[in-house]
Amino acid sequence: MTTEHRLATPSAFAPGVPRNADLPLTPQPSPGRGSVAFDLPGVRVGTAEYGEGPTGCTVIHLPKGARTAVDARGGAVGMSGGYDYNHAICLAGGSVYGLAAAAGVSDELLSQRNNLTKWDELQLVSGAVIYDFSCRDTAVYPDAELGRAAVRWAKEGEFPVGRCGAGRTASAGKVDFGRAEFAGQGAAFGTFGEIKVLVATVVNSVGAVIDRQGRVVRGNYHAELGERRHPSADYAELTEAPAVMGNTTLTVMVTNVRLTDVELLQVGRQVHSSMHRGIQPFHTLTDGDTMFAMTTDEVEPAGVKPTGLGTLASEVAWDAILSAAE
Repeated sequence: MTTEHRLATPSAFAPGVPRNADLPLTPQPSPGRGSVAFDLPGVRVGTAEYGEGPTGCTVIHLPKGARTAVDARGGAVGMSGGYDYNHAICLAGGSVYGLAAAAGVSDELLSQRNNLTKWDELQLVSGAVIYDFSCRDTAVYPDAELGRAAVRWAKEGEFPVGRCGAGRTASAGKVDFGRAEFAGQGAAFGTFGEIKVLVATVVNSVGAVIDRQGRVVRGNYHAELGERRHPSADYAELTEAPAVMGNTTLTVMVTNVRLTDVELLQVGRQVHSSMHRGIQPFHTLTDGDTMFAMTTDEVEPAGVKPTGLGTLASEVAWDAILSAAE
């Protein structure tokens, strides 16, 4: 885990900054610093960005579809769809405007299926967004064209990580925004016998990122001290904590374990709750944390209970958080 700080520069929020219609935007690849390999046949991942933002989107595409449970928490959730079955999940920057990227994903999937519109041919796409305007001086957002590009560039077995896709301008650790650091998009993959679990997360949180030794590794960086502090230390000293608006951590978990709908939702909640260990504080009034828990229903390992699966997946989720902060 890197210790080098990377403070985020607060936006000036000046009027008249360029938006999409003001620029000749062209979708660009968004590879990040590398990728995490995973082995879940039929799961495709694509990222795209507008460097002019900078902002981007990430698409998890499952052409055969997958049952989905959604756990949305915090006081500022930005989501579309929220279906219990999806062919793709689109995560994006741009706050409410970035929901347009999910519409582009839908349009691209319609095109890829030769415009078939029979009821059982409809492609279901859910989307969720982070507020990433806090540390950039543009009004550029992920739009339908960017969503289309991310689907077209998707491929199996690799999840781009770092400052890429929906995490292109994500930041963490905002007791005071002047102490925020750039975070990003992270992923981790675990295998436990027949069980496979992929967790990917875009960390754009009020909370700071905490490692397994309890150290703050990203966010709440005090430049005058040259160190990161646990948010609790700062909140204890404040008579009135500033409300830093515009935060969200978006997470997608994909497993191959066959679960009932109730079990899938509960495992998703268990994993989502566990993420407070790696992000503190979590699920705050000014966060819009959202978890999409998905299963491809491929295996039913003997003796594996949902609680055990959730426990294993929670460790994978912590690894994904740390990956986003590297």
